[in-house]
Amino acid sequence: MLPLIIPIGALLAGVSLLLLGSGLLNTLLALRGGLEAYADNTMGFIMSGYFIGFIVGTFIALPLIHRIGHIRSFAFCAAVVSCSVLLHELFVNPYVWMALRIMTGSMLVILYTVIESWLSSQTPSLQRGRVFAVYMIVNLVSLTIAQQLLRLDSPAAFTLFAISAMLISISLVPVTWTRLSQPIVNDITRLSFRSLYKTAPVAVAGGALSGLSMGAFWGMAAVYAGRVGFDSHNVANFMSCAILGGAALQYPLGRYSDSHDRRKVLALVAVCAGLAALLLVFIPQGDKRLMLAIAVYGGLAFAVYPLAIAHLNDHLETKNILAGCSALLLMHAIGAAVGPAIAGQLMALIDHNALPLYFAIIQFSLALFTLWKIRQQQKDSPTDSAVHFVPMVRTTPTALEMLPEDEEIVVEPEQR
Repeated sequence: MLPLIIPIGALLAGVSLLLLGSGLLNTLLALRGGLEAYADNTMGFIMSGYFIGFIVGTFIALPLIHRIGHIRSFAFCAAVVSCSVLLHELFVNPYVWMALRIMTGSMLVILYTVIESWLSSQTPSLQRGRVFAVYMIVNLVSLTIAQQLLRLDSPAAFTLFAISAMLISISLVPVTWTRLSQPIVNDITRLSFRSLYKTAPVAVAGGALSGLSMGAFWGMAAVYAGRVGFDSHNVANFMSCAILGGAALQYPLGRYSDSHDRRKVLALVAVCAGLAALLLVFIPQGDKRLMLAIAVYGGLAFAVYPLAIAHLNDHLETKNILAGCSALLLMHAIGAAVGPAIAGQLMALIDHNALPLYFAIIQFSLALFTLWKIRQQQKDSPTDSAVHFVPMVRTTPTALEMLPEDEEIVVEPEQR
């Protein structure tokens, strides 16, 4: 494994620093917004801005990289994001923050696309699965450490914004220092949502509803943690527990789904995630058992989108996998853009407990839809899945090129 990682070490170091900075900023803004007395619905709209930017950036990333190359694209976007981070502190205004989140989201997606397309081009086909696994580990570890950086100072101070900006800026060093040849990025063929739904409706529902859920989690979970009485240190622990829960359960749940009807596993995971979300409502405020509950919820909820991807891949021809996964990712991003705004409105109308209730409604809705689709085809006998589950957290369409191919993937539209 070491000889495989050393050549791409600079790229992994770059994305690690990038995630440290962006992961810190995401939670920092939620805490700072609370200190500025922003209403929950206002914070929801602000945090939705990142995912709106994600959608925009998905469409402009490849044209920009084609025009100026990987290294210059990375430098261009990192400079913009670093300035954007500092502008949050200079202009403490919800409308400005919303615009900055859109800008940050679009630029970060381009940065991730640069790294992921580069990693994909440098990875031999027989080693793509291992490289993708290492890349996901880097994602999880970096996001977890990023939460703990909140301990360095108060969210009201300039320090954490400066650290976030510096981490994003310093991510330029390993990327611009590398001697790896810059790849040629091919345009991504897209599939329509209609054809995607016709092929695997459960996968489409899983992708969209997971977006609604995870967008609200990344945007509003830190706000929720502050509302239940946690200080900034425990907010960091709360977020870290959810991420680590996702890291712990994705692989075993995914491997279990490889040998069972993936739809039934997805329904079971969604039901359990909904129940775990309801636990958050009944545990007293400030109780450390909330940490355990969010870890269980994160472990289950983080697995929904990868399960949906795996189920989709079960029913796509090999040549259509990248296009299908890209379309599902876009649907996931649309859901993620709407999720924080909806959750924020509900929290403003009810109270902080509206967030776990929102999570529960989303997860139970997914389970009910999945069971309904299974019942529609009761005559179909479940078969083993055609492809293997691959854990994932946050990614762009180009990272999906690193997913290991399976020559036996066939279209099976009858099992939906």
